[in-house]
Amino acid sequence: MKKTLTISMIAGLIFMTSLVGCSSKPSTDEMKQLEDLKAEVASLEKEVSSKESEKAALQKAITDKDAQLAQCAKDREALQTRLKSK
Repeated sequence: MKKTLTISMIAGLIFMTSLVGCSSKPSTDEMKQLEDLKAEVASLEKEVSSKESEKAALQKAITDKDAQLAQCAKDREALQTRLKSK
């Protein structure tokens, strides 16, 4: 995911530099576009971080549920053993 974001940033910067051409400095419009791209990149990086945190939380929840399921299976087996022995 980070590779895609980095590649997108580089492609955007290459695109922006190609627009500039041979001029000595970027125009106001080009600077605004660059700032907009930087803001978008920052927003996307924040979103990626948020999604990674969410993914970690979901994986922990799955691990917890698996542990509960294993404990339930163990308890059920113990209960069936007790019922058969009576």
